[in-house]
Amino acid sequence: MTKPLNPDWRNIQALTVVSKSIDIKSPIDTVFTYFARPEHVSDQMSDKGVGMTVIPMDIKDGMGVGTTFRIIGDFNGKRLEWDCETTEFVREERISAKMIEGPFKRWEITNEFKSLGGNLTRVIMTVDYEMPFGPLGIIMDKAKFAKSAERGMETALFKVRGLLEGNGSIPVYITLDAYQKLLAEKKKMNNVPISTVLTAILEKNSELEAKVSH
Repeated sequence: MTKPLNPDWRNIQALTVVSKSIDIKSPIDTVFTYFARPEHVSDQMSDKGVGMTVIPMDIKDGMGVGTTFRIIGDFNGKRLEWDCETTEFVREERISAKMIEGPFKRWEITNEFKSLGGNLTRVIMTVDYEMPFGPLGIIMDKAKFAKSAERGMETALFKVRGLLEGNGSIPVYITLDAYQKLLAEKKKMNNVPISTVLTAILEKNSELEAKVSH
């Protein structure tokens, strides 16, 4: 009988932790409010083969503990869906969520916030997950998934920093009802980023106001 090349493969853990941080020139309350809506950040993960959509399902205490949402991710052509629940919500300090149903053995995300004084805020995003499929999952993770996740997180953080340090035209304080209307428009526009949808709506309103004024 042929022995496996690695007889201890069952003891190998597929647990991976990916962490990224960034400093944003914006007050901690503004940064926290933006990250408190997971669909805001996921909207920035939309290039280099990584795409992510977040759909709020059951909102508790202003996106607080107990809120559930579905994540639809595209990682280099591999589509995955999983449902999450917010497990920690400490204003201007920390937001955590974990997978409650989906393909991973374990998936958790934590965003931590630290005021560096004035209008400077540090954000630390950490994803802690365990791939399925045993040793195959480990191979997949090493080859593609971890790099995709890391690249997506880094890209999202840079884009969020650009938005929060920019002209302030992002939906930081948007209501759930308004966001659902934006999602409907997003679908009509072939699922372009929310920021693109918002820009189109603002431009349309400006055109209408110009016609009325004339």
